[in-house]
Amino acid sequence: MAQRFREIASGLGFPEGPIAMPDGDVILVEISAKALTRISRDGRRSVIANLGGGPNGAAIGPDGYAYVCNNGGLEFGYWEHYGVNAPVGIAKDYSSGSIQRVNLSTGIVETLYDRAGEKPLGSPNDLVFDRHGGFWFTDHSDRRVFYAKPDGSHIEEVVFPVQGPNGIGLSPDGKTLFVAETFTCQLWSFDVEGPGRIKARPSFFGHGGQFVYRPAGFKLFDSLAIEATGNVCVATIGDQPGISVISPSGALVQYVETSDLFTTNICFGGVK
Repeated sequence: MAQRFREIASGLGFPEGPIAMPDGDVILVEISAKALTRISRDGRRSVIANLGGGPNGAAIGPDGYAYVCNNGGLEFGYWEHYGVNAPVGIAKDYSSGSIQRVNLSTGIVETLYDRAGEKPLGSPNDLVFDRHGGFWFTDHSDRRVFYAKPDGSHIEEVVFPVQGPNGIGLSPDGKTLFVAETFTCQLWSFDVEGPGRIKARPSFFGHGGQFVYRPAGFKLFDSLAIEATGNVCVATIGDQPGISVISPSGALVQYVETSDLFTTNICFGGVK
């Protein structure tokens, strides 16, 4: 079945972390432009806030603010074979990653967390809020999954080690946490027992998760979003880039091919 795509905006600085807003606009981060940006329904681009570093993922919190995973900064270079500008390494001025909170009305930016205890954050990548008002987030370079409160009062490591954790999401009932690993191209699930708590499963890998799915061929997993049915939709980079639609039991339900090598993020939304 043919898939239909409509381009809304172009020329962005490696966009990630899209959020579909109720009015039909899309808010996203631009890693190389270091900005939180609003794309209107007619494609107009306006900068909400300049964030510095490398904003990598975003979500709207219960207070209506945007919460941003900032990886600390990446160097970009031109990939001649593919004709795109893409990350080639860590930024020369990198200091640490952070979690930022942005007032969408004023553009004021606060840094909520740049460390967990005495350990600096490495490169926060993506986040998801739960029904209790806290949020889970991945730290790509430090191989960890954290849980934190949006008022800046608490952050804790919950899962370690995961290999290049990237996309993260919760099942519709909030009882299962899904995490996609980039370089192994594996999807894992974790049983959630409460805010910041998972039920440990005996595992050779030691992180308490359950293996869900890995595709064949050379591919990389990036961000993810979860359908109302519970299927996990993972942005997939590599040969035949697209979106892997995976059932919670680990079956590939559908593969939606795209024309973009760096198919990295997905969100659901829309207005009538």
